[in-house]
Amino acid sequence: MTELHTATSPASVLTVMAHPDDAELWAGGTLARLAQAGAAVTIAVPDHADAIRNAEAAAGAGELGARYRQYATVDADSLHDVLDATRPEVVITHPLEDVHPEHRHVASTLTAALPEIVIATGFPRRVYTSDTYNGLTDHGPVAAHSIIDVTRTWNIKMRALAAHTSQPIAEHFGPMAETLGRLWGNRIGTRYGENFTPLPILGRLPAATTL
Repeated sequence: MTELHTATSPASVLTVMAHPDDAELWAGGTLARLAQAGAAVTIAVPDHADAIRNAEAAAGAGELGARYRQYATVDADSLHDVLDATRPEVVITHPLEDVHPEHRHVASTLTAALPEIVIATGFPRRVYTSDTYNGLTDHGPVAAHSIIDVTRTWNIKMRALAAHTSQPIAEHFGPMAETLGRLWGNRIGTRYGENFTPLPILGRLPAATTL
């Protein structure tokens, strides 16, 4: 099912990603749109012990209107603590079958941490996976599901991505973002889009008509 979501935005959103530029690349337009609507947006990545990348990540998050948060290591305890501290309404992470092993590790560790924290706190209420490299997972193309129109925030996304100057943005990630943005946008009749797929929480999928 392909949907253009226009309903009320969530009050809080947390992205749990593997690398400092992942949130911008896979969800930057949506995060900027949600931040503009008043959502508290947090970008959480593991500490890579690289001052340059950490500074770039903070700058990119600032462009999106998000808070940048580091956690020590990718394990269930660390992610449990991040989820408990932020108690987001919505979480966005990588596809469970992502082609990148570090993306898969973050996504699978997050899902392992979810049952206990959801039972204890009721949060997050909804979890989504993002796009990936050229829209392809280990099991084939990412299915069109919840496509967000990010035309108005596209330039913000690209400025946030460009903040990661140590990475091959102009040569690689920028052109890929452009291709994927136009692909998902075409699916819903807009210039740019970003696609998300809901994950079940305790066996339930979200009934919401927005992230």
